[in-house]
Amino acid sequence: MVLRVARHTDDLKKIEDFYINILGFERLGGFEKHSNYNGVFIGKSGLDWHFEFTQSETKANHTFDEDDVIVLYPKTIEEYNILLSRFYDNNIRETIAVNPYWNENGHMFQDPDGYRIVISPLKATKLN
Repeated sequence: MVLRVARHTDDLKKIEDFYINILGFERLGGFEKHSNYNGVFIGKSGLDWHFEFTQSETKANHTFDEDDVIVLYPKTIEEYNILLSRFYDNNIRETIAVNPYWNENGHMFQDPDGYRIVISPLKATKLN
């Protein structure tokens, strides 16, 4: 199975910059003027998932709440620290999570569209 998480945005360039230069993902591809949509595929080469961000003349209507989050688990403590440094070096402030678990087990930030992203150490990945 392949997973694609697709989302509309009002600023494709800003989203692409954030997910590539801050989060460290890769640009896997993209398209222009496909039924009046431009888009970009962002993820990591060789994996069975990626994000698709699109932009069109229609304004994005994001409806989400404070518990809607993307959680990223860097594989090493070095990767974790580098990722956090990118946020701080780019003056992206941490956001307090409503769910106290994420405040205790990670750091929450917001992407340019306001979606919440948690960076959590790999030790917090227990699925039970």
